[in-house]
Amino acid sequence: MTLITILNEQRETHWPQAESHADSLWLDGQAIEQATGWSWKPEGLCQDDTCVALPQSSTSLVRNGRLDIAEMWRHMGYPVAHDAASSTWVLGTGSARRADALGTLEAPDFELPDLEGRKHRLSDYRGKKVLLATWASW
Repeated sequence: MTLITILNEQRETHWPQAESHADSLWLDGQAIEQATGWSWKPEGLCQDDTCVALPQSSTSLVRNGRLDIAEMWRHMGYPVAHDAASSTWVLGTGSARRADALGTLEAPDFELPDLEGRKHRLSDYRGKKVLLATWASW
């Protein structure tokens, strides 16, 4: 087995015990949770109050205590990209989930330091107008 990199949302995980064959990525429950934030339970993949049942043909998705997370991700309507040369997988976020987040026009919470090093969370300023200026040299 080779070291596989999995990118999801703001996570990057590396799994030496993962298996990758063609368009399949086989992970155990611990790897799925650490890489995606979803838990593999008997009822399917669950995150917070949401559970997505395994498809009826799930016998092909489960093998040796591992789930083909790439196929399950596709079943949930989420994009999957794979670079075989670098053993990197990207498990993207579905458009419906992004649309829900954009519908509120509320930015996700984050924390940044000011020039004196004091930390500020965006959520501390909810209900107030905030101007965030960014810059990059490249």
